[in-house]
Amino acid sequence: MTAPEARTCSHAAIHQHLPNLAVHFATAAKVQGAVAHVRPEVLFVCVHNAGRSQMAAALLEHRSGGSVKVRSAGSAPAGALDPTVLAAMAELGLNLTGAYPKPLTDEVVRAADAVITMGCGDACPVYPGKRYLDWELPDPEGCDLDAVRAIRDEIDARVTALLADLTPAHA
Repeated sequence: MTAPEARTCSHAAIHQHLPNLAVHFATAAKVQGAVAHVRPEVLFVCVHNAGRSQMAAALLEHRSGGSVKVRSAGSAPAGALDPTVLAAMAELGLNLTGAYPKPLTDEVVRAADAVITMGCGDACPVYPGKRYLDWELPDPEGCDLDAVRAIRDEIDARVTALLADLTPAHA
């Protein structure tokens, strides 16, 4: 590869996946202890990563103002986020149109300080030293907007309590 090709990578077949690869390698470095841990990291997990876990991740990211690293994943990820979830979150000014369902991997669980599951059962690996919470919440799939709002608001209340626990400065 010549120097100009290395800079532009116009022929690269995976340029749209570069952010995912960067996250993967950064997570692997953290798990291996090669990266300093400066803020708490929370992983939200549900089955499809198309509703509850996406709402929780967006709400915690928003409420924490970046003081918490937030991820979400699914044990059996869907192809896209639930459109009613997108509408309910847009009502709060949170745009999730760029979000997408991601698979649950060992690396993201290992990197997290707290793992919040939402109906994925035993699919999430358990490691010593991690904080695990199971939030029993209805799945918004197929629900009308009023029902999704109620689920969103319950998640928001739990996220607010979690944030106060993780970062006392936000309490």
